[in-house]
Amino acid sequence: MAFDNKVLLIILDGVPWRNWRRLMGNLEGWVKAGEARVWRMRSVLPSTSASCYASIHTGVPPQVHGVTSNDMVRRLNQPDIFSQVTAAGGRNAAVAHSYWSTFFHRAPFDVVRDIEYDAAAGPIHHGRFHTMTGYDNRINQMTPSDVDLFATLTSLALRYEVDYGLLHTCTLDSLGHRYGHDCHEMDIGCFKMDAMLAPFIRRWRDSGYEVMVTADHGQSERGHHGGAGEDMQDFAVYWFGGGEGPGEDAALDQLQLAPTLLTRMGVTVPETMAGEPFLR
Repeated sequence: MAFDNKVLLIILDGVPWRNWRRLMGNLEGWVKAGEARVWRMRSVLPSTSASCYASIHTGVPPQVHGVTSNDMVRRLNQPDIFSQVTAAGGRNAAVAHSYWSTFFHRAPFDVVRDIEYDAAAGPIHHGRFHTMTGYDNRINQMTPSDVDLFATLTSLALRYEVDYGLLHTCTLDSLGHRYGHDCHEMDIGCFKMDAMLAPFIRRWRDSGYEVMVTADHGQSERGHHGGAGEDMQDFAVYWFGGGEGPGEDAALDQLQLAPTLLTRMGVTVPETMAGEPFLR
């Protein structure tokens, strides 16, 4: 089928609402110039990374998909964005933490077999993954350069003409766990991320992609998440693309994300995704 739009979803892990709006100057500049829109979104509970990843793509809460902690990583059974795009005849790419491959492609993750693959049958057709093995939030961050990740997704998207692409980076989440969020280190981390991301957004848009930039959850001043509260749950959603959307003061739910992206692509939204699309 011919997709209505091609979409890239960019997830910057663990960035709370306040840091998006005050530290991401390029993103905010595009909003001010009218080239992007921004809304506030609230994560599922628990606001734990793996739980949020699973809900972002399946559109169901952790109490349904069963991923209630980072120790519950397994192949999921619910329909998700990758599987729906594949069923519609489209092509997917993912540059992300290995959890995404495990959830939506195959399990268990084998570091040699699954670090990089091109699978004709999908559901992830072109995958490039990293594990963060050795991560210690006090000493070793173990995250790849974000420029390398952005460039890899760009290469896959253009080389294989993918209809949907996912990028996920843990850099800012890791900085938050190490330093907290009200500090010089996080100010510089967000500034650098915003600067590295900016030229790729322009390139993706020029290549015909609609682009969503967002997070999986927020993080507290002490660098924690998993519980309730706007510091741990709330983050920004920046949208570069078309469609009718809500006003800037709308409060969005994370379970709306998957059906929204499928709707923008013109792909069937499965009945399991009960959230209302916020862009049409």
